[in-house]
Amino acid sequence: MKRAATSLVTVLMAALLTLTACSAKPTSESPADPPTTAASLPTVDRAGNPITLPPEITRVISLAPSITQVLDALGLKDRLVGIDTQTPRYVPGLDSLPQFDMMQPDLEAMLALQPDLVLVSGISLYASDDPFKPLKDVGIPVAVIPTSNSIEDVMKDIQFIAGCFGKQAEGEAIVAQMRAEIDRIAAIGATITEKKRVMFEIAPLPTIYSFGSGVFLHEMLELIGAENVFADHQGWMAVTEESAIAANPDVILTNVNDIDDPVQEILSRSGWENVTAVKNRAVYYIDTAASSLPNHHIVDALKQMARAVYPDQYAAIGNPLAP
Repeated sequence: MKRAATSLVTVLMAALLTLTACSAKPTSESPADPPTTAASLPTVDRAGNPITLPPEITRVISLAPSITQVLDALGLKDRLVGIDTQTPRYVPGLDSLPQFDMMQPDLEAMLALQPDLVLVSGISLYASDDPFKPLKDVGIPVAVIPTSNSIEDVMKDIQFIAGCFGKQAEGEAIVAQMRAEIDRIAAIGATITEKKRVMFEIAPLPTIYSFGSGVFLHEMLELIGAENVFADHQGWMAVTEESAIAANPDVILTNVNDIDDPVQEILSRSGWENVTAVKNRAVYYIDTAASSLPNHHIVDALKQMARAVYPDQYAAIGNPLAP
């Protein structure tokens, strides 16, 4: 990828470091799967805010690629009337739709689209607690889906989105498939006794970003049978170059996509020659979208991580991200 293309991971990190500590936990789960009625629809969004949804939603604005990918998986892409500017890079066929900056959306233009529902991530609340109040004031429901920190909460996000459209069964099917794939990986991971220590880099020098515990990517490292070198820290974090070198990981994973060759950039860093991962050339790229967008595609990233860190043990899991 070229540096000229804005890295989604960079955008996410700028907001996540601010939002992680103050994200509200949801106060309800999606209902069961009866016919769609006002009573069967969610009444609280994933941030714990009350919402009132119409029984039929045909015009939707999605302001996060992770959300749009779920809508696509649910067969709801044709209901979109507006998207964020990042989405066309991750969901094909939407380039002609009106596009909005997810952090500074044009509310007047959104209002003109007459949406039945606006779905936003926590990133859209970066600069204000309630930037969408003008939409709510005229009766347009705005559902907030903060970035989830666990795989279980990612699954609940999918079920919530499905529930908004009365597609509980379809949402459950996606989650069931996720669970089956994750269980298969976890069963192999549980047999690994010689655990490799891994650093997962989500932004490169001069400002390295990674994560400690309490993040779904940390959970994924543990599932494959690896150890996070920063497990004693919490959440998304900036890492000094000295700390990264001192951590001496056995494997380095990167999902950086705003430089031409992120793997070679790490392998060629001055002063990193004695880091075990660099010395053994155990540095691997993990798909940016799959590992940074919290939805069903994290299973693809999980498979990639497993194959990269333990190629022999996970040789039979199939080709991650294969069509």
